[in-house]
Amino acid sequence: MYPTVEKHIQKALNNNIPSLSHRSVKFQEIYKSTQDKLRKFLRIPKGHHIFFLASSLESMERIIENCVDKHSFHFVNGAFSRKFYQFAKMLKKDLLKYEAADGKGFDVNKIKIPKNSELICVTHNETSTGVSIPLQYINKLKSDSSRLIAVDIVSSVPYVKIDFSKVDITFFSVQKGFGLPAGMGVLLVNERAINKANFLAKKGNNIGSYHSFLSFLDKDKIFQTPETPNVLSIYLLGKVLDDMLEKGIDTIRKEIEEKAKLVYGFFDNHSRYIPFVIDKNFRSKTTIVIDVKGKAKEIVKKLTKIGFIVSSGYGQFKASHIRIANFPAHTIGNCKRLLSNFFPFSNYGD
Repeated sequence: MYPTVEKHIQKALNNNIPSLSHRSVKFQEIYKSTQDKLRKFLRIPKGHHIFFLASSLESMERIIENCVDKHSFHFVNGAFSRKFYQFAKMLKKDLLKYEAADGKGFDVNKIKIPKNSELICVTHNETSTGVSIPLQYINKLKSDSSRLIAVDIVSSVPYVKIDFSKVDITFFSVQKGFGLPAGMGVLLVNERAINKANFLAKKGNNIGSYHSFLSFLDKDKIFQTPETPNVLSIYLLGKVLDDMLEKGIDTIRKEIEEKAKLVYGFFDNHSRYIPFVIDKNFRSKTTIVIDVKGKAKEIVKKLTKIGFIVSSGYGQFKASHIRIANFPAHTIGNCKRLLSNFFPFSNYGD
């Protein structure tokens, strides 16, 4: 968790924040304050609405329901971008995908997207494989204004510097880049996406029940949510945003780049373990995946004993990969101490 979360939780408990009614004036103040801070921190324009919901997986489902009548197009390069595609399939949409091999990236602008695609779905940072699609590729997708662009920034926010004029929808959850307990997703949608939801609703499509874009928007006008939300998480997000605003997003991004350079430099020179993503242009700065040649269980166990929480690989790579988080909660000192526990040693620096 982010280093200040523990004290914020204690303060929340002391002030009975988890017991607040989500229809109370106090909650409305917390809701609005957290929205305002997030808008300031990520430089989200007023034309994008901020909604709080259960998770990023829910965001995927709501996006498909509210923005696709028949056709969506998906860039797939790992387990989570594949889930976006699978949700559209379960919702009975007529969809197409372009799929890259695990650990590989792609230039989205060199791939032909059918003209009837209503929504283009891109995962900026694939948490399962450590592949990140350069933003300049994503930004060029906006050449056709009739298509909506949805971008998953779950494991790259707040590092990723989104140009909100180039995308219609983005979403993330709070447990990664913001270092909070899991249990809340954040969905950012512009007026074009709202208009599409309105169009589909008037057409008679099912755009969801209590969590449609329109139900979110209706309650957002009075700083509330359609259902009883995760009040504590909304409060904690606001408090962590206070800390991050004080530090500055430019400083946070610079530190993430420095830590990524340290970790990749170490493993690029390691005698046995190597980064899974070979092409440096597609390497994630925030989710660093290392091929440890079947030693994941052994390494994770060892690191856990000395206080480091490192993930094993995802899915088929459970035994062969480890995944190292590089979020604002982690310091350069953390990274150096982590790397000092890898054997055989790297030939990189000290």
